[in-house]
Amino acid sequence: MADCLVRASRQRRAKVMTTAAGSAGGAAVSLLLCALLAPGGGGAYVLDDSDGLGREFIAFILKIHFFFQATSRLLVNYPEPYRSEILDYLFKPDFGASLHILKVEIGGDGQTTDGTEPSHMHYALDENYFRGYEWWLMKEAKKRNRDIILMGLPWSFPGWLGRGFTWPYVNLQLTAYYIVSWIVGAKHYHDLDIDYIGIWNERTFDVNYIKVLRKVMDSQGLQRVKIIASDNLWEPISSSMLLDPELFKVIDVIGAHYPGTHSVWNAKLTGKKLWSSEDFSTLNNDIGAGCWGRILNQNYINGNMTSTIAWNLVASYYEELPYGRCGLMTAQEPWSGHYVVESPIWVSAHTTQFTRPGWYYLKTVGHLQKGGSYVALTDGLGNLTIIIETMTHKHSMCIRPFLPYYNVSKQLATFDLQGSFSGIPELQVWYTKLGSSSEKVLFKQLDSLWVLDSGGRFTLELHEDELFTLTTLTTGRKGSYPLPPTSKPFPPIYKDDFNMDYPFFSEAPNFADQTGVFEYYLNSEDPSEHRFTLRQVLNQRPITWAADASSTISIIGDHQWTNLTVQCDVYIETPERGGVFIAGRVDKGGILVRMASGVFFWVFANGSYKVTADIGGWIIYTSGHVEIIAKKWYTLTLLIKDSLASGLLDGKILWKNVSVKYPKNGWAAIGTHSFEFAQFDNFRVEATR
Repeated sequence: MADCLVRASRQRRAKVMTTAAGSAGGAAVSLLLCALLAPGGGGAYVLDDSDGLGREFIAFILKIHFFFQATSRLLVNYPEPYRSEILDYLFKPDFGASLHILKVEIGGDGQTTDGTEPSHMHYALDENYFRGYEWWLMKEAKKRNRDIILMGLPWSFPGWLGRGFTWPYVNLQLTAYYIVSWIVGAKHYHDLDIDYIGIWNERTFDVNYIKVLRKVMDSQGLQRVKIIASDNLWEPISSSMLLDPELFKVIDVIGAHYPGTHSVWNAKLTGKKLWSSEDFSTLNNDIGAGCWGRILNQNYINGNMTSTIAWNLVASYYEELPYGRCGLMTAQEPWSGHYVVESPIWVSAHTTQFTRPGWYYLKTVGHLQKGGSYVALTDGLGNLTIIIETMTHKHSMCIRPFLPYYNVSKQLATFDLQGSFSGIPELQVWYTKLGSSSEKVLFKQLDSLWVLDSGGRFTLELHEDELFTLTTLTTGRKGSYPLPPTSKPFPPIYKDDFNMDYPFFSEAPNFADQTGVFEYYLNSEDPSEHRFTLRQVLNQRPITWAADASSTISIIGDHQWTNLTVQCDVYIETPERGGVFIAGRVDKGGILVRMASGVFFWVFANGSYKVTADIGGWIIYTSGHVEIIAKKWYTLTLLIKDSLASGLLDGKILWKNVSVKYPKNGWAAIGTHSFEFAQFDNFRVEATR
């Protein structure tokens, strides 16, 4: 076998040497040619497995969530072939980011950064495993990579679990049953095997609940599902595990968020797998790519973390929501089909395309003398992958935590392959250079390095903000599709009658729920004109993760809209206390939804109306009495032009020319006064920027 490898490598080398040096692209080629011939100098780094291997590589996890929060809310609306192309860039092996693990939110009906995700159990006796798009996304990921690892984590919980308290641990058995039902439902209805389950994102953990969760999973034959805790900080979970043998036994992975590449002594002392279970969360420009490239290496070097979870998977939500464009790529225009394969996709590929879950880091990894770092991984069967990064401080700052200053400068780095790697004849080379457009290179394959004749020793000339992958694997590929359609704003005229007999997804396209859950509904009370509607389905506040508004709201459209007409048929289901609204120029959503301003036109079942400047109803423009009752359909129309607004009820002026000076622009929206059942139909908006 070794002789065959050497012969194949020599043949490739001969082919390379007869090819024009420019074929690999510019300065990078001469860099490598010089590196191959360089006599040494600079730092010297040994890569050796003679003394055993380091920690097992688990893979890089991309969390689709909701801080998530619906950060992939718009993805499901993309037309083909663009939707499949986006999914290929994310999940298809040896094509783009080639992700190994997908982490999803277990929808809990509450706001989790950029929106709400529906629960599989809105109520105690309600089970539906087809709500939301998480099931679809997991199946699409599995379709492309059957070995992809799946992980679930709750952010919020439906209110019935709290029994009047905003706390999911009132009844430990009940909450454990709720989570286990999601795992079982994934398998029963979608043939999805969940591999890891979390506790409660960035919130207090309950030691007894974790133990109960393990027992309930075991009782359902789910011994293979591993527990990760606590998806917050390293402490106090690490100390709790060291002091509690039973807790220590049931937790498989310690996960911390935004660790700044460092773990703590107690976490290392447990001997458990350590993960950065949420990280990145940074604008997906070149600085974000530099952040991602740096932490992918240094999370292991500095903190022994064998998996890094990027929030979020794909920026497929309205950009003006919190943390806009903080995904690996951008796909926020299903109406046009436009998407952008951002540089973090190709930074991911430097690691994910040339490693697999189950590979091991070498013990001989570390920092470069003049800044940067290097890691090396092996499958134990002769394959070796080396990833080198030289990301500068200025061009690799993540959104959090604070990054202490350090310096990176040009350097020569000599690597010496020893142990079982000393006989490797050749290494494939992939290269990225972040920076100005004139020097930028993303995931380009260069001429391979011939290392057999040099006794496994080679020298590279490294510059700032570069990534190199040197590997024995020959399967790498920079996948591509024809350019997607050009970017276009949200259609200025948009309407939806919600007439979906068998909807593929429970939510209507382009509506992004920010508090509450709005789902397609078959209205048996009105089999004619309003048979199919959109219904707000929560009548109890969830156990929240973020500051959900007191009123439910779903936004839609273009945040730059200024003058607009919003019209919708509304149906209040709650007598006396019920109420609904339509709105325009809504300026905030996500975790800021409680502070949303705009023009809100409310009607109530007690026969009143009001117009407010905010979702909380604190600033009232006008109000009055009107003939409105529950269980009857009405048509509301809101007209906003410049600094004046008017409202119509069933086509007749109800209030007119109210001065509305702030905000100047924002989305359209629908919603309810409180957590209550209400229906909406024949939505229409006509707008200008």
